[in-house]
Amino acid sequence: MPLRASGPGTTKSLLPRFKIHWLALLSMIIAGLQKTTLIDYPGKIACVVFLAGCNFRCPWCYSSELVLPLKIVKQPRITEQEFFDFLRQRKGLLEGVVLCGGEPTINKELPQFIEKIKNLGFAVKLDTNGSNPEILKNLVQRNLVDYVAMDIKTSQKAIYDNLMTEGITLDKIKESAEFLKKGTIDFEFRTTVVNTVHTKEDFQEIAKWIGGPNVKYYLQNFRPEKTIDPAFEKIQPFKTVFLEEVAKEISLHFKLVQVRNS
Repeated sequence: MPLRASGPGTTKSLLPRFKIHWLALLSMIIAGLQKTTLIDYPGKIACVVFLAGCNFRCPWCYSSELVLPLKIVKQPRITEQEFFDFLRQRKGLLEGVVLCGGEPTINKELPQFIEKIKNLGFAVKLDTNGSNPEILKNLVQRNLVDYVAMDIKTSQKAIYDNLMTEGITLDKIKESAEFLKKGTIDFEFRTTVVNTVHTKEDFQEIAKWIGGPNVKYYLQNFRPEKTIDPAFEKIQPFKTVFLEEVAKEISLHFKLVQVRNS
C-alpha cells in the first residue's frame, strides 16, 4: 500500500533510501524541452527545460523518466548547443526559462548553465525541492535566478525522511524555506496534494511552518499516472472541493493561497 498520512505504514517507505545519486557525478543531462508555456512562469511567456536526476524518491511522482536512472538512460537527450541555439532563435518571443527536474540543484554545472541563459537576456525561474540551500543561496545572491518555486512535500518528518536520499535532512529543507521567506526574490511554495498521504491537519501544520505575510502557496492535485511507485496509479485523487476547502481554511496564514491545475 502507498504511504499514509497517519496510522500503520506512515514511516515505512516502499522505496528505500540510497547513499549516492550516481547522476550527480556525471554531466548535466537535458532530458526534455517544452518550447512554450504561458502558465509555468507567472507573468511571462517561457520555455521549460527538464534536467534529469533527482535526490528525492517521491512514490507519487509522475516524472519517473527524469528520476529513475534506468529510465533516464533511455530518455532522449538535448545537447547544450541545441538548447542554446533554440534560445537564440526565440529571443524577442520568449521572456523566461523555467529550470525543472528532477532536481536541478544536484547539477554542479547549474550556475554556469544559468549564466549562459542570463547572458542571452532571459529571466530564469528555478523549480526545486529545497534540498540544497547553499546552492539556492548562491544562485539568488549572484542574481542568477529571478523566481523560485519550492515544493513542500508534507508536514510530517517521517514521510520526508523516506523521500530524501542519505545526507539530506529536513533541516536543509527548512533552511531553504526560511531563506526564501526572509529574502527579496520573488517566490512561491507549492504542494502536490495526494490522497492517502495528506490530510487537512497536515496543511494546518504546513501553514504554521511556511506561512507568512509575503508567502504565496499553491495546491495542485495529484495525477495517478506513470508514478514511481505503481501502487499510486490506483489512488483516486481528491476532489477539487477538498483542495478548495483546505485553501480557505489556511488562507489567513498567507498572502495568497490558490488551487492550481496540475
